[in-house]
Amino acid sequence: MGKLGTGLSEAAKYLVLGIAIVAAVAIGTGGFIRRNAESQVISVTGMGTADFKSDLIVWSGSFTQLSRDMKDSYARLSADQAKIKEFLAREGVPEENTTFSSVSIVKEYSYTTDKEGVQHSEFVGYRLEQRITIESGEIEKIEAVSRKITDLINSGVEFYSNPPEYYYTKLSELKIELIERATRNAKERAEIIARNAGQKLGALKYATMGVFQIIAQNSNEDFSWDGAFNTDAKMKTATITMKLQFGIR
Repeated sequence: MGKLGTGLSEAAKYLVLGIAIVAAVAIGTGGFIRRNAESQVISVTGMGTADFKSDLIVWSGSFTQLSRDMKDSYARLSADQAKIKEFLAREGVPEENTTFSSVSIVKEYSYTTDKEGVQHSEFVGYRLEQRITIESGEIEKIEAVSRKITDLINSGVEFYSNPPEYYYTKLSELKIELIERATRNAKERAEIIARNAGQKLGALKYATMGVFQIIAQNSNEDFSWDGAFNTDAKMKTATITMKLQFGIR
C-alpha cells in the first residue's frame, strides 16, 4: 500500500511537471507571436506637389569706369549712377526698390614681355565698379526694364546685366501645405496596401520628412539630395516627400 502511494506520488509529480512545461511553451510561443505581430509594419512614401508663380523678382547688374586719375574715374562713375537712376525713374521703378553697393576700386595693369623674355607691367588706371540690385513684386515691369538695358549702354554707361532671379515670399505656408498633402497621400497608400493584404491599418509608428525641392515647371531638372532651389524660372514646382510607417492589426 505504501509502495502504491509512492508510485502515484511520483506519477503526479511528472504529470505536474509536464503540464508546467507545456504551459511554459505556450506562454513563450504566445509572446513571440505578439512580438512578431507588433513588428509587422507597412512603410510608405507619400508626395506633395504644387505649381506656383514667383511673386518676387531680383534683378542686378554692375557698371564700371576706368581712368588713370581716381577722382576722374569716381566722377564718371557718379555720372553713370545718375543716368541709371534717371532711367529707372523713367521706367516707373520706385527708388526704394533699388540698392547701390559701395564702390570697389582695383588698380589695373597691362603686362608685356620683351625680346629677352622679361615681363613688364604698366599702370593702366583705377577700375571703379558699383553694383545695383532691384527687388520688386512687379515682376513683369522689372522684366521689361531688364530688356531695355541697351538704352543705358547707348547712353555711354558700361553696364553689365545679370539674368533676373525669381523667388516666392510665402514658402513657409507652402511647405506646411505640402507636408499635409504628402502625409495624406502616404496614409492613403498604406490603407490600400493593408486592405489588399486583408489587414487593417494600425497606429503611426514613425514619420520623417524628405527635403524640399523647387524646380522649374515642366522641366527635366534633377532633384538634389540636399534640396533643389531654382531661381531662374518664374513658374515653379515645389515637391516634398513624407515617409510614414504604420503598424497593422
